[in-house]
Amino acid sequence: MNSNVSNLSDNQAVTAPAATAGAVTLDNAIYISDKAKQKVIALMKDAGLADDPSYFLRVGVVGGGCSGLSYKMDFDNEQKPMDQAFEDKGIKIVTDLKSFLYLVNTELEFSDGLNGKGFYFDNPNASRSCGCGESFAV
Repeated sequence: MNSNVSNLSDNQAVTAPAATAGAVTLDNAIYISDKAKQKVIALMKDAGLADDPSYFLRVGVVGGGCSGLSYKMDFDNEQKPMDQAFEDKGIKIVTDLKSFLYLVNTELEFSDGLNGKGFYFDNPNASRSCGCGESFAV
Protein backbone atom coordinates (compact mmCIF):
# COMPACT_ATOMS: atom_id res chain seq x y z
CA MET A 1 0.00 0.00 0.00
CA ASN A 2 1.31 3.43 -0.92
CA SER A 3 2.36 5.55 2.05
CA ASN A 4 -0.07 8.26 0.87
CA VAL A 5 -3.03 5.90 1.28
CA SER A 6 -4.06 4.74 4.72
CA ASN A 7 -6.98 4.48 7.06
CA LEU A 8 -7.48 8.03 8.23
CA SER A 9 -9.34 9.41 11.16
CA ASP A 10 -12.27 11.75 10.52
CA ASN A 11 -10.15 14.89 10.69
CA GLN A 12 -7.11 13.78 8.68
CA ALA A 13 -6.44 13.90 4.97
CA VAL A 14 -3.47 12.93 2.87
CA THR A 15 -2.04 15.86 0.99
CA ALA A 16 -1.32 14.86 -2.57
CA PRO A 17 1.01 16.87 -4.78
CA ALA A 18 -0.97 19.43 -6.73
CA ALA A 19 -1.79 18.42 -10.27
CA THR A 20 -1.06 20.90 -13.00
CA ALA A 21 -3.33 21.50 -15.94
CA GLY A 22 -2.72 18.83 -18.55
CA ALA A 23 0.05 17.15 -16.55
CA VAL A 24 -1.26 15.15 -13.61
CA THR A 25 1.50 13.83 -11.42
CA LEU A 26 0.91 10.13 -10.88
CA ASP A 27 1.25 9.57 -7.14
CA ASN A 28 -1.64 7.17 -6.41
CA ALA A 29 -4.15 9.82 -5.43
CA ILE A 30 -7.29 11.50 -6.75
CA TYR A 31 -6.93 15.04 -8.08
CA ILE A 32 -9.18 17.97 -8.95
CA SER A 33 -8.70 20.59 -11.66
CA ASP A 34 -8.92 24.31 -10.87
CA LYS A 35 -12.20 24.64 -12.77
CA ALA A 36 -13.75 21.65 -10.95
CA LYS A 37 -12.54 23.06 -7.61
CA GLN A 38 -14.32 26.36 -8.27
CA LYS A 39 -17.55 24.54 -9.21
CA VAL A 40 -17.37 22.31 -6.10
CA ILE A 41 -16.93 25.39 -3.90
CA ALA A 42 -19.90 27.09 -5.59
CA LEU A 43 -22.10 23.99 -5.16
CA MET A 44 -21.12 23.70 -1.48
CA LYS A 45 -22.10 27.35 -0.99
CA ASP A 46 -25.43 26.79 -2.76
CA ALA A 47 -26.10 23.77 -0.51
CA GLY A 48 -25.20 25.74 2.65
CA LEU A 49 -22.21 23.49 3.37
CA ALA A 50 -19.33 25.87 2.67
CA ASP A 51 -18.95 26.95 6.31
CA ASP A 52 -19.01 23.40 7.70
CA PRO A 53 -15.49 21.89 7.59
CA SER A 54 -16.85 18.38 8.29
CA TYR A 55 -18.17 18.12 4.69
CA PHE A 56 -16.06 16.77 1.84
CA LEU A 57 -16.47 15.57 -1.73
CA ARG A 58 -17.17 11.83 -1.92
CA VAL A 59 -16.46 10.17 -5.27
CA GLY A 60 -17.04 6.55 -6.15
CA VAL A 61 -17.66 3.93 -8.79
CA VAL A 62 -20.82 1.84 -9.13
CA GLY A 63 -21.85 -0.86 -11.58
CA GLY A 64 -23.99 0.31 -14.47
CA GLY A 65 -23.95 2.58 -17.46
CA CYS A 66 -23.42 1.62 -21.07
CA SER A 67 -19.72 0.78 -20.51
CA GLY A 68 -20.15 -1.23 -17.29
CA LEU A 69 -19.10 1.17 -14.51
CA SER A 70 -20.38 4.65 -13.62
CA TYR A 71 -19.01 7.47 -11.53
CA LYS A 72 -20.86 8.96 -8.59
CA MET A 73 -20.25 12.15 -6.60
CA ASP A 74 -21.85 13.72 -3.57
CA PHE A 75 -21.11 15.78 -0.48
CA ASP A 76 -20.72 13.77 2.71
CA ASN A 77 -19.63 14.34 6.30
CA GLU A 78 -19.22 10.73 7.50
CA GLN A 79 -15.95 9.02 6.77
CA LYS A 80 -15.94 5.23 7.03
CA PRO A 81 -13.03 3.16 8.45
CA MET A 82 -11.75 1.87 5.06
CA ASP A 83 -12.22 5.16 3.16
CA GLN A 84 -9.26 6.66 1.38
CA ALA A 85 -8.92 10.44 1.80
CA PHE A 86 -6.92 12.93 -0.23
CA GLU A 87 -6.62 16.67 -0.41
CA ASP A 88 -5.84 18.49 -3.62
CA LYS A 89 -5.98 22.27 -4.05
CA GLY A 90 -7.69 22.59 -0.67
CA ILE A 91 -10.55 20.19 -1.53
CA LYS A 92 -10.89 17.04 0.58
CA ILE A 93 -11.79 14.09 -1.65
CA VAL A 94 -12.85 10.77 -0.11
CA THR A 95 -13.57 7.43 -1.75
CA ASP A 96 -14.19 3.90 -0.59
CA LEU A 97 -11.33 1.44 -1.04
CA LYS A 98 -13.01 -0.55 -3.83
CA SER A 99 -13.69 2.61 -5.87
CA PHE A 100 -10.15 3.84 -5.31
CA LEU A 101 -8.82 0.82 -7.21
CA TYR A 102 -10.64 2.21 -10.29
CA LEU A 103 -9.96 5.90 -9.56
CA VAL A 104 -6.25 5.92 -8.69
CA ASN A 105 -4.56 8.90 -10.42
CA THR A 106 -7.88 10.19 -11.77
CA GLU A 107 -8.51 13.93 -12.05
CA LEU A 108 -11.97 15.40 -11.59
CA GLU A 109 -12.62 18.00 -14.29
CA PHE A 110 -15.42 20.43 -15.09
CA SER A 111 -16.49 21.60 -18.53
CA ASP A 112 -18.77 24.50 -19.29
CA GLY A 113 -18.26 24.44 -23.05
CA LEU A 114 -20.68 24.11 -25.93
CA ASN A 115 -20.17 20.34 -26.18
CA GLY A 116 -21.54 19.72 -22.72
CA LYS A 117 -21.54 21.14 -19.25
CA GLY A 118 -20.72 19.24 -16.11
CA PHE A 119 -18.20 17.21 -14.19
CA TYR A 120 -16.22 14.45 -15.82
CA PHE A 121 -13.37 12.19 -14.76
CA ASP A 122 -10.04 12.07 -16.58
CA ASN A 123 -9.33 8.45 -15.67
CA PRO A 124 -6.06 6.88 -16.90
CA ASN A 125 -7.34 3.45 -15.79
CA ALA A 126 -10.32 3.41 -18.18
CA SER A 127 -9.79 1.26 -21.25
CA ARG A 128 -12.92 2.73 -22.86
CA SER A 129 -15.70 5.12 -21.98
CA CYS A 130 -19.11 5.87 -23.38
CA GLY A 131 -19.87 8.88 -25.55
CA CYS A 132 -21.41 10.86 -22.69
CA GLY A 133 -18.40 10.22 -20.42
CA GLU A 134 -20.51 9.02 -17.50
CA SER A 135 -19.48 5.38 -17.65
CA PHE A 136 -16.29 3.47 -18.36
CA ALA A 137 -14.65 0.05 -18.45
CA VAL A 138 -11.24 -1.15 -17.30
